[in-house]
Amino acid sequence: KMKDFDSRRAARITSLRVLENDMYFYFKTRPQDQQPKLYYRQGYKGEEILLFDPETYEKGKVYTISGFSPNRDGSTICFGIAEKGAELGQMLIMEVKTKKILPEKLQMTRGSGDWLADDNSFTYTPYKSNDLKSMDARQNLQSTMHKVGTPQSEDKVVFSSKVTPDLGIKPEEYPYLYYDRDTKLIYGGLYTVDRYVKAYYAPVTELAKPKIAWKPMFKPEQEVTNFISDEQFIYFITSKNTPRQKMMRMPVGAIDADKAETMVPENADEAIDDQGFTITKDGVYFVRTKNGVEAILYFVARGTKNAEKIALPNTAGSIVLLNKDAKASDLWVSISGWTTPNKRYRYTAATKQFTPEPLSTEIQYPEFANLTVEELMIPSHDGVMVPVSVVYDKKVQKNGSAPVMIYGYGAYAASQNPFFSPPFLLWTQQGGIFAVAHVRGGGELGEAWHKAGQKTTKPNTWKDLIATAEYLIKNKYTLPQKIAISGGSAGGILIGRAMTERPDLFAAAIPEVGCMNAVRMENSPNGPVNVPEFGTVAKEDECKALIEMDAYLHLKEGEKYPATLVTAGFNDPRVIAWQPAKFAARLLASNKSDKPVLFFTDYEAGHGIGDAKQKQFEALADLLAFGLWQTGHPNFQLKK
Repeated sequence: KMKDFDSRRAARITSLRVLENDMYFYFKTRPQDQQPKLYYRQGYKGEEILLFDPETYEKGKVYTISGFSPNRDGSTICFGIAEKGAELGQMLIMEVKTKKILPEKLQMTRGSGDWLADDNSFTYTPYKSNDLKSMDARQNLQSTMHKVGTPQSEDKVVFSSKVTPDLGIKPEEYPYLYYDRDTKLIYGGLYTVDRYVKAYYAPVTELAKPKIAWKPMFKPEQEVTNFISDEQFIYFITSKNTPRQKMMRMPVGAIDADKAETMVPENADEAIDDQGFTITKDGVYFVRTKNGVEAILYFVARGTKNAEKIALPNTAGSIVLLNKDAKASDLWVSISGWTTPNKRYRYTAATKQFTPEPLSTEIQYPEFANLTVEELMIPSHDGVMVPVSVVYDKKVQKNGSAPVMIYGYGAYAASQNPFFSPPFLLWTQQGGIFAVAHVRGGGELGEAWHKAGQKTTKPNTWKDLIATAEYLIKNKYTLPQKIAISGGSAGGILIGRAMTERPDLFAAAIPEVGCMNAVRMENSPNGPVNVPEFGTVAKEDECKALIEMDAYLHLKEGEKYPATLVTAGFNDPRVIAWQPAKFAARLLASNKSDKPVLFFTDYEAGHGIGDAKQKQFEALADLLAFGLWQTGHPNFQLKK
């Protein structure tokens, strides 16, 4: 059925970039493709040209394009490629007009680069090793400048603890440097999973000097989560003393976040989406969300501070904005929801009109015409009201007979905004109810919601999921023997702790490539960078919090656990494969129920990012089939 859905559209278009000269660069995946291919065209109606096919690049190997970046005029593009889901690989540089790949192939890279003012050089941050198991490969990294046409050995280190020891850069902080054409500044950022920006700035002329004279721009204590700029101002989102965030601005010539002026104040009912704001010649556009499930578009015209609500062509669960740059009026708005496919519009500020501008044919899904959505607020263990989205066919009766799949995540302030996924909605075609628990640790209700499910408050995350299941049972949506729960990556904590705290409440648990042994995560290659989100064993209170959120440590000998499907990607650079493997082994040894415990390792995959389309279909089919099998669906029982 997933292949049927896929065959209905001419292609899937993602990662669109539109340059100031109207060149379109994007990924395109046709039904016959296993991996997205890189294309471009001149203008919306221009001829489409294939630039790079990762499936035919090297005989016997299939790569994934991990990211791309064209220079300002689109004459040259750099892009990363990686094998078998590893994400880490090499960066290629191509002359767009001739499609010629240049001789230098930058090794041990992830993603693409950031172009500098001359359009002939860019910065990137290479790793020390391609070894996914190396603890040293991601420590003390250096942001490096590469000039097109030169070997990687001649690259210059421009931002690191070695060249700027006075900044006190920590070993686990990922340094990156990029150039802002509007402000004529370079920014040096230090990345971990901490949401709060830690960044410095300097005039672009400093790049030519042996040592850059950096000045502080944002400190973590200022709680800035994102920023954009034009020639006059730097606009940023902050949660400091404002749990649902506000927008502020400061002049480019007087950068001091503590003295910035408020441009858009906090709204008590809506949280600003810090990834959903952009700037054009006309002003600033930004998105607010209500309970993480209703998206509203706003506009602040240049020279004003008045946020005007923009009437959308239809109700939006999620909104994605795309501009050309701060000097053009061009704005594209993509809208989607739980039961409404993504639709892309060009917005004209002068007339306030939305014009459909699809890059592929629109698809019809008559199977989902009868679906209904309920957006609930349910009480959790401590009385806090938690948003829960419930999707099902109108024919489903609330008599406790429906199988339920509850999905959740709850980390990094990542909101589970409404997304349209025909494969996931297949659950509803089997008479089931698909639910999303917007648990604490996510960002649905702003930064306060995130902090309420982080480190010492992490138990709220899985207790919110437990409360969701209890609510659905109490209100006759389903029964315990009809509930399956799923979540991946950091969502492994959510699923693992829900099933170990209330094994009686669920028929099936499906943690995918999950963090299942939180206490030991810090001792894995990707662990140190995650300390800001989960904590460190070096601090007593955070160590206790890690023990509490550790699903492996909460497995009890002789307990009867729900049926469990645990998955791992052997080339996973984010959650090392022994994390889920260790949990599955311990669960098998201690479990006294007669329900199955299955462990699947994909030796040709990683964290699920960049997996071939067929692998994605198979993984989701396994999840749905396992859930329906264990919740008693008659069509999914084993044949005797």
